[in-house]
Amino acid sequence: MTQVSRHAPLSERMLSHRALDVEASGIRRIYDLGQRIADPINLSLGQPDFPVDPRIKSAAIRAIEGNRNGYSVTAGVPELHAAIWGHLSADIGWRKDDGLGLMVTNGTSGGLVLAALCLLDAGDEIVIPDPWFVLYPQLAKLAGGAVTVPVDTYPDFRMTASRIEQVLTPRTKMVIVDSPGNPCGVVLSGQELADIADLCSRRGIMLVSDEIYDGFVFGDALEGGRCPSPARHSKDMLLIRGFGKTYGATGWRLGYAAGPAWLIAQMTKLQQHIYICAPTPLQCAASEAFHVDLSPVVAEYASRRDMIIDALGDLTTIATPHGAFYAFIEVPKRLGMTAQQFCERAVDRRLLVVPGGVFSRRDTHLRLSFAAPKPTLTEGLAVLRELFTHGF
Repeated sequence: MTQVSRHAPLSERMLSHRALDVEASGIRRIYDLGQRIADPINLSLGQPDFPVDPRIKSAAIRAIEGNRNGYSVTAGVPELHAAIWGHLSADIGWRKDDGLGLMVTNGTSGGLVLAALCLLDAGDEIVIPDPWFVLYPQLAKLAGGAVTVPVDTYPDFRMTASRIEQVLTPRTKMVIVDSPGNPCGVVLSGQELADIADLCSRRGIMLVSDEIYDGFVFGDALEGGRCPSPARHSKDMLLIRGFGKTYGATGWRLGYAAGPAWLIAQMTKLQQHIYICAPTPLQCAASEAFHVDLSPVVAEYASRRDMIIDALGDLTTIATPHGAFYAFIEVPKRLGMTAQQFCERAVDRRLLVVPGGVFSRRDTHLRLSFAAPKPTLTEGLAVLRELFTHGF
């Protein structure tokens, strides 16, 4: 470890290598930039634009007025546990008497951080997709001395078992797969996910399936009416899902993790000291979430996806999103620009999109979020079509 001179500035002497190594979210930088622009066309933030269902809101109000405002048990309130187990049993066939455990987390990000802290030591390797969700490369740094190993998934953005196997070593401890994915919206097939589950099981590696967008899968990617999941093929893995993106309640910070009981027990132990518990009245409200019909919202997002393909598909390369609410769009090579350069220039047209370098070792694409009202999306697509056609 590098020694810092006692004459160095206080910040350099006091801050840990862990804090200094972790990078700020590039998505949040774009969001902050948007706060300084008058009337921005904001297609940058991955936050649903529909309100929380009234039944869930009412349940939260009842819990607050019923004085459910103190700590809950660390793993979550009983009624939410019962609702989640009921959902998992029907959806993937997991039951709590199968050697599995369950805990409610402070968002899906909270679950991912706890998993990394429990699984990774210095020198261990964590395999992630490239492109990735911005938290993934930071997990190794937060765990202290672990190593991030990206899997190049260009140009189709499919993190397949064959691609993963090429980067595995005896030090590989953890593989993260996200389907539907952020920033690409790609949904892996059930067979692709089964192959990944089998590979990780054979090699003694913990597979972590980040399924934060499992409720947002468009009809052409559903299998048996459901989001494909490796959890239907293996119980020797960690499943992470959430309520924020799915039900439009990102500020509630609610997710859950299910998997081997021995791992959930350790994650719960760490949560006791880090988060204590997820917000109690909101846990009570989330019990109602599984009764909400999301099909109208998903159909609306599918129609917005189609708007993007129709507007830009003849000008550049787009891997058609089959889930979530993102499109990862190549900046036309004829423009001679990196995605960072393109996105910075687009701000002059009031358009906010995120450069691909935020999510990848490459900076050739931009991420467009279609979790925005159709008039905003229409205006933004018109700007992109003009810039892709004529440049700046």
